[in-house]
Formats: sequence, C-alpha cells, structure tokens
Amino acid sequence: MTIRTFLAMCCVLLSTAAWALSPFTIRDIRVEGAQRIEAGTIFSYLPLKVGDTVTNEKASAAVKSLYDTGFFADVRLESDGDVLVVVVQERPSIARIDINGSKAFSKDQLKDALKSIGIAESRIYDKSLLDKAEKELKRQYLGKGKYSAQVTTTVTPMPRNRVALTFNIVEGEVAHIREINIVGATAFPEKVLLDQLQLNVPNWLSWYTKNDQYSKQKLSGDLETLRSYYQDRGYLEFAVESTQVSISPDKQDIYITINIHEGEPYKVSDVKLAGQFVVPEEELKKLLKLKAGDTFSREKVTSSSKAISDRLANEGYSFANINANPDINKDNHTASFTFVVDPGRRVYVRHVNIYGNTTTRDEVIRREVRQLEGGWYSIERVNRSKERIDRLGFFSEVTVDSPPVPGTTDQVDVNFTVVERQTGQIQVGAGYSSAEKVVLSAGISQNNLFGSGNSLSLNVNSGEITRTYALTYFNPYWTDEGIGRSWSVYDRTMNTTLLTGVSPYMTRTIGTDMHLSVPVSETNSYSVGLGVESTAITVVSDSPIQYLNFVDQFGDTAKTLKADVGFSRDSRDSVIYPMKGLNQRYSLEVGLPGADLKYYRATMNAQWLNPVTSDTTMSFSSQLGYGNGYAGMPLPFFKNFFAGGVDSVRGYFTGSLGPHTFDMVGNTLNLGGNKMLTGSAEYLFPMPGLKNDHSFRLSTFFDAGNVFGAGEAISPSQFRYSAGMALSWYSPMGPLKFSYAVPIRAQPLDNIERLQFQMGSTF
Repeated sequence: MTIRTFLAMCCVLLSTAAWALSPFTIRDIRVEGAQRIEAGTIFSYLPLKVGDTVTNEKASAAVKSLYDTGFFADVRLESDGDVLVVVVQERPSIARIDINGSKAFSKDQLKDALKSIGIAESRIYDKSLLDKAEKELKRQYLGKGKYSAQVTTTVTPMPRNRVALTFNIVEGEVAHIREINIVGATAFPEKVLLDQLQLNVPNWLSWYTKNDQYSKQKLSGDLETLRSYYQDRGYLEFAVESTQVSISPDKQDIYITINIHEGEPYKVSDVKLAGQFVVPEEELKKLLKLKAGDTFSREKVTSSSKAISDRLANEGYSFANINANPDINKDNHTASFTFVVDPGRRVYVRHVNIYGNTTTRDEVIRREVRQLEGGWYSIERVNRSKERIDRLGFFSEVTVDSPPVPGTTDQVDVNFTVVERQTGQIQVGAGYSSAEKVVLSAGISQNNLFGSGNSLSLNVNSGEITRTYALTYFNPYWTDEGIGRSWSVYDRTMNTTLLTGVSPYMTRTIGTDMHLSVPVSETNSYSVGLGVESTAITVVSDSPIQYLNFVDQFGDTAKTLKADVGFSRDSRDSVIYPMKGLNQRYSLEVGLPGADLKYYRATMNAQWLNPVTSDTTMSFSSQLGYGNGYAGMPLPFFKNFFAGGVDSVRGYFTGSLGPHTFDMVGNTLNLGGNKMLTGSAEYLFPMPGLKNDHSFRLSTFFDAGNVFGAGEAISPSQFRYSAGMALSWYSPMGPLKFSYAVPIRAQPLDNIERLQFQMGSTF
C-alpha cells in the first residue's frame, strides 16, 4: 500500500465520520480553493454530476478519486443548500530544479533522469517521489563507478504555491576493481582465464577503456565468455555456480569472486545427421566442423549448425532449423550429437527495398544487388549484395534484414539500409624531412557525382617541386553490362633542381588517356587503355650523367603513344575497413612504336587479408615493378620506379630508396631504378575501447624492399627494413594516416623520416 493511498483512505474515513448530512440531489457544483487547476479538470475527475443524489458512500468515493489524482494535498466536500461545494488545497508545483556538484553528468542528463520518475519543472510536487529521485541520481553515478556518491535534497517554498528543489551532489571518487578471483579453476591458469574477461584490474590503458570500473552488464558478458572458453575446450558440464561482488567500506575498491564448476573434458563419440534432406546428405556432412574423436567444442557445434543453415538458405530455405541434440555418457565422458535438419518451406523474395539513401540514386545501389525479386532467397547472394554495396565507398554503414511478409509463410522482403557518408574529398598530404622540409599536395574529388555513382576528380599540386593538374572522370556503368569508362587530361611538371639529395632535372608532361574496365566475374576485371602525351625535358649542369646522356641521344622533347592493359581481383569484404579477402592489380604500360619513347613498364600490387580473431586481421602486401626500353632505347629516367614513404617502405623519405649518385660537391642524388620490390606484413586491430567504431584502426607493421637499377639483380641483401606502428582514422575531415617507423639496416646515405602522415578533408 502506497503512502498516497493510505492518506486517501484516512481522508475518506475522516470525511465520512465528519459528515452527518441527509442525502440531497445536486443542483449545482462549485469549486473552491483551486488556483492553477481549472474547474473543468476537477469536474472530469469528480464521479458526481448535477442531478445525482449525494450519499456518504458516494462522497467518500469522490474524495478518494480527487485525491488519487495527486494534484491536491487536501480535499473536502461540503453542501450549501443543494449546491455541492468541492474544497481543495492544491499541491505546490515545481518552479525550479537546481543541481549542484555534478561533473560526471551534465545537468540536462540528470534532469532527464528525474523526469523519467515524475519530477520536472512545472509538474506537481510530490514529496513521496523525493526518495525515488535521490535513488535515481545515485543509480546514474553507480553506472559511472562512483559508489560513494551522496545526494541530498532541499525543498524551498516559493510564492504562488510553488517550490524550488535543490539537489546537492557529492560525487566522490570512482571505485576501481582491485581484485578478481576465479574459484574452482584447475584446468587452466587463472591468469589465462582473467585475460578472457573484459573487466580487469587497473592498468596503463584503464583511463581510456574504463574496464576497471564494475558493470553488471559487463560481468554478465564475461561470464558468458568464460563459459564459451571452457565449452570450446571440451568442458561440456562447465557451470558458473555463483558470483560475489563486494565493495570496501570506503566504497573505493571492488572485489569480484567467480565460483565455477569445471567438470571433466568430453570427447565426441559420434556425429550424425537426421531429418529432411533437401540438399544431398553427403554435401551436408562435409559442412560439419565436429568430428568423431574430437574434443567437444561448442563453437564447432554452433558453426556446424550455421554452415548447414546457410547452405539450405542458399537454396531458398531461409527459415531452416538445425538442432544439435546431444546424447551424453557421463561415465565415459563422451557425447554423441545428432544434427536434426528441418528445412521448413522454401522462401521467395517479394521485394528488395533500399532505405537511407538521400543523395545516391536507387539504381546505383540496385545494380550492385545480386538477390533478384521473385527468386528464392539466397543468403549467399544477399551477403554478396551487401559486400558490393559496401565496397562502393559511398556509405559508412550497410545493414540488411529479411522480415517475413505478413500473412504468408514462404515470402520475405530483403531490406538494405544504408547510412550515407561524405563522398567528396579535399585530400592533403604532408611530410617533413631535412631535404624538403614540409611537402604538401592536394586533390579534390567527388566519388558519387550527383548521386550517380560516377566519379570526378581534380588533383592539384602547385608546389615548387611538383606541379600537377589532372582531371579524371569515371563512369563504372558505361554500359548496362557493367563496362566502365574513364578519361583524363593532365599537365604534370617535375622540378627537382630545388631539392637536396635528389637528382636535378625538369619535365613537363601534357597528355590525355581513356580506359575501359571489363568485369568478368564478381571479383575479377580487365582493363585496357590508350593515351598520348608530350614531355619536355630540361637538364642542368648538375644533372647526373645518365640524364645528360639521355637528352643528348634522344632529344629534349618526347612524344609518346602509350597503351596499357591490366587485370584486377578484389574479394575484400570492405573497402573502408577490410577484414578478409584478396586485392590484386597487374598492369603493363607500353610506349608503342611510331612515337619517340619505346618502353614497357610492368607492375604488380597485391594485398591478402586473413582474420586472426573476430576483430583483428593480418595483412600481407607486396609491390613489384619492372621496366625497360626496346628498339635500342633504354627506359626513360623519368619512368623509373621509386620506393620509400607512407605507402611504401615506411621510415624512409618518399622516393629516396634505390640507386644513388653524387653531385659535384659530394651530395647524394637519388636516381630511381627499373626494378622495384617491396613488401609489408601488418597486424591490424581496433582502437582499444572502440571495437565497434570502424573509423579507427591501429596496426603494427614490418616493411621491407628497395629499388634496383639497370644491370643490378634484385637482392634481399640490399633491402631496407623498418618496423613500427600506424594509425588510420576516417575522421569527419576525411582519411588520416599516421605512422612511426624505426629503420632497420639503414645505411649512412639513406634519407630517414620516422614520422609520416597523410591527411584529408571532406565536403
């Protein structure tokens, strides 16, 4: 029984005892004492109307009904002849709420919490809610680990029957987990088990992760993680018997004790299939991860059921049920499993719906969808559609769900929901070295022009060393079959005479080219291109002899008719945050006969990603390049390969690796070479505490490689190596890359640049 109900009953009893009126018929009703509450509001709650006959029982019920509204501190019924007089004393309203001492929360956050229990400005003041209010505020602080937080409340009367509430908060210090004990663990070291838990004692990252602050939800997740760890290693009967969470008297330290029962490890004695097979049984057996003789693993049971379910879903049986029924022999500590297959009905797709796109046209997304309307539902085609939409790079998030069509048992809709991101970029690259100091480059691009899926980019570099103007347009669906076409015009000037440590020369190249890309499968495509360009070459007295000889022999102007062919394979699951897959690109560029330059230049770029855990992956990448001239002409020196930099061997200045020469005063000049080989091994993992935020990514890496000149063999003994850490952040301003590398086996002539970064901005 609440206090309010008790008081209402007392009022009813007192009013009943005080009445000694004869029944009368109500001719009129008058309200007295109301200040803020309209008489009409009171009449709406009053169970008596004009024309009713008043009795003591009806009067008692009326008093109780009005009191239960919570609007009034006192209610009386009186009579003035045949007029019923309702005399009320209103409860005060809350005119102001003040919160003092709050630092962990904003005042608006705490006011929202108070509002959820009925305390807010302009509402009726109910003294009985103050205890709830204080408990609610303390609960907010408990979620922050502040177990010693104190809340006191002051009620100040104000004119016109109002009050001001002041909540004074002493937050106290955050309580930290000082000790976690696992009682009953004998099969595995306690330290190994503790490493599986998200909750932890304070460490150097606790200020960021907050994992040393107790949370009931986190503890529940940790208990499930512990259960999975044991059951994935054979302990079928593992159980968490109890947990105790205690806090020190000063409410600063928390101690957690987890009592477990390990049981004995179990072996799998037999694995069978039963039920209805709409897919050949032998094919389904190959999907079973669990085999007779294996140590029991819950993960293998789950993945086996999922693999069979996914296989049936590819045939349209998207609501199939796969139940793994165990038969446990506790004497021998063995278990046999029967996977019962119930395919259910074959399911068809009614509609494919696209949601969330405001800029990108529907057709741009739909042409990536591989699940057809009217066809049977295939989870493989749906997942492939999601990957292709994600790889467009237009969306920060792509989700898909398949709700059943109401009123049917064999139809679903496939709904793709996208969250658009900025696809226009102003890219800025920056670096620092003793040679060039600060080096800047910029570009502007729109990868989703007017929502069409086409891209247009203008790259501009107006520095003293490199000046580039390049305009490129790409239509990925030039034809309905998916053949893409791109064209570009460019004006590139290179002037290395102002640099220290780089061979001095100047070139200006003006050209245009066109490319076609031809997809041959979901992941593979070929490309072919044709272009023309004219290059003006200027050498100076300090230029290397190789450059001077080239100009003397072939002239200072070179016209080129070039053709190129390429092949690419991209099976990555995402462009922005890839976790698995292969990305390969091969290309061959040839200076055709009939023009001044006759050369060929072949390149290979490859990246392979293989997940290590659910949120970490290993990336192995390599770059290979080889070029030469033909018909008596060498490879033009301005077509040489260069290595070093943030996208090559990190820790060395961009383009600084490879053959060198010296100027007249003994300065080192980099020449580049006609052969290049670089590689990298990188372990990619999420930012601690931000596992679900795909805009951040950390990595540790090991890079190796070099550039070699004509007549030199590619020799690992001449490789340069580096190791370090990198951060990539897809910020609101655009993509940012930072790396810090320590060169290994660096030589005295190498140009070292440990810290390198690349930044951008979006619009």
